[in-house]
Amino acid sequence: MDVVLPRQVRAGDRVRLVSPASFPNEEELAESVRTLESWGLVVEVGEHAMDRHGYMAGRDEDRLSDLNDAYRDPGVRAVFATRGGAGSYRIVDGIDFAAVRADPKPLVGFSDITNLHLALWRHCGVAGIHGFLAGACSAASTRSLLMESGPTVLRRDAEAFTAAVRVPGAAEGNLVGGHLGTLAWSVGAGLPDLDGAILFLEAPRAVGLGHVDRQLTQLMRSGSLRGLRGVVLGRFPGFEDYADREWTVLDVLRDRLEILGVPVIGGIDVGHGDDPLSVPLGPVAELDADAGTLTVGPAVR
Repeated sequence: MDVVLPRQVRAGDRVRLVSPASFPNEEELAESVRTLESWGLVVEVGEHAMDRHGYMAGRDEDRLSDLNDAYRDPGVRAVFATRGGAGSYRIVDGIDFAAVRADPKPLVGFSDITNLHLALWRHCGVAGIHGFLAGACSAASTRSLLMESGPTVLRRDAEAFTAAVRVPGAAEGNLVGGHLGTLAWSVGAGLPDLDGAILFLEAPRAVGLGHVDRQLTQLMRSGSLRGLRGVVLGRFPGFEDYADREWTVLDVLRDRLEILGVPVIGGIDVGHGDDPLSVPLGPVAELDADAGTLTVGPAVR
C-alpha cells in the first residue's frame, strides 16, 4: 500500500497535545510540554486534555472534538496523544478522515492509541509514530522521526526478552501494528487489510499466557493474517518471570507465529515500559531476521 507521508516538523511549528483515551497527570503533561518546547516547537494543549469521565479524559464527544480540531487546524503540524489508557476505540468512527487526507499530519502515541493508528492507516494511508515523549531515548527517537526524513534502523537486542523468538528469512512490506490486544479486538471492527504487510506486535502482561494465545489465535482464525509477510516483536514487559505449566510467553509466541511461515524477528526495543524507542507505522520496512535488523522508511517527507 502506498503511504502518505506528512510534512516534516520544523522548529517554530505549532503542535497539539490531546487526550483521545485516558487523562495524564499534571506532571506528565508538563513534562511533555517542556520536551516539545525544547525542540523549538510551539505547544498547544487540547481544551479537554485534562477532563475526567471515569478512566477517560472527558466524554467521547469532547475527546473527539479535540482530535478533529487538531486535524482541521492548518497551523497544527503534529498531534501528540498525552497517554494511552482506554477510550480511543470509542471515537475512531468519528474521526474527520477528509480533514486528515486534506492535510496529513503525524500522530504520535501508542498502547490504546493503536486504535487511532489503525483507523488512520485504513482510511487515509497516513504514516504515524508508535512512541511517546517520556524518557531520553523515547524523546530523542520521536524527535528524529518527526524532524528528520531518513530511514530508521532498529537492531535486535540480544539481551531483550523477545530476542529468543526468531524465524529466519527476510521480508518487505508496510509496517502495521502496535498493541497486540488492540489488534485482536479490532477484528470485525476496523482492522486494516494486512495482506503484504509486516506486523509489529508488543504487549504488557495484563493477565495470563492464555490471553496472548487467544489474541493471536483470533487474528489467525479470522483470516486477518493471510498474506502477511513478516512479524516484528517488541517488548512484552511483565512476562519475563511468568510461567504457566512450564510455558512462558516465548513458547506461546513461537507456537503461534512459527506456523505462519513468515520471517519473525524479536528483541526490538519498542513498546511499553521505561524509555523505549519509537518506530514509524505505515512506511515500507525491510525485515532481516538473520541479520537481526528492521529498516523502516521515513515517517515524514
